[in-house]
Amino acid sequence: MTAMIKAENVRKNFGNLEVLRGIDLQVAPGEVSCLLGPSGSGKSTFLRCVNHLESVTAGRLWVDGELVGYRQRGDRLFELREREIAERRRDIGMVFQRFNLFPHLTALGNIIEAPVHVLKEARAAARERAMQLLERVGLADKAGAYPAMLSGGQQQRVAIARALAMRPKLMLFDEPTSALDPELVGEVLDVMRGLAEDGMTMMVVTHEMGFAREVADTVVFMDAGVVVESGTPDQVLGDPQHDRTRAFLAKVL
Repeated sequence: MTAMIKAENVRKNFGNLEVLRGIDLQVAPGEVSCLLGPSGSGKSTFLRCVNHLESVTAGRLWVDGELVGYRQRGDRLFELREREIAERRRDIGMVFQRFNLFPHLTALGNIIEAPVHVLKEARAAARERAMQLLERVGLADKAGAYPAMLSGGQQQRVAIARALAMRPKLMLFDEPTSALDPELVGEVLDVMRGLAEDGMTMMVVTHEMGFAREVADTVVFMDAGVVVESGTPDQVLGDPQHDRTRAFLAKVL
């Protein structure tokens, strides 16, 4: 079976700063992988490399068997054109800390924008699917509301619906609850649990240890740009083998 995400010795530098220092990992289709670690450990940078929002400095990344951002000829890599990168990126949904909704569009409008203009779906079909997605995230009654009229949790659920409207094969979540008031976190995590139950392949950068323990198939602990250890939630959260992992979990659990 082809891995949905495969990373081999992925490195990323920003100038002289080495943020990723040789990441090796795989995520199988239908798997939920949670990336944990302190701020500055490289988790979000790695996530952004997966859909080529950041280009890797060295190493290789594949999504569903396709090299991310590059084409290989012989031993040489050639960066894809922006149009080719955008086409491949359609298959990857990404949800950020900030909701990035279009303020001038309603919840419904935000969701149908990309299917109509990028996938060239008929507006009526896009609207019907958008309503189904709003129902799925518990916001069917907010279709006509603008982002400013919605709570942070509601905006994030619209952002998830918007990503799903592109029918992605992979969903990336970059600390999707970190900007929310504590009482709104649960409603977003519930939507993500539902996606996991439906078999969506997901990579989630999160500080929500309960979610990682309950939903993740694999937990990856990163620090200083490397994978310190990875395994099942029981292994990494329940019986960590590395001193650095134990020190981190002692502060957050």
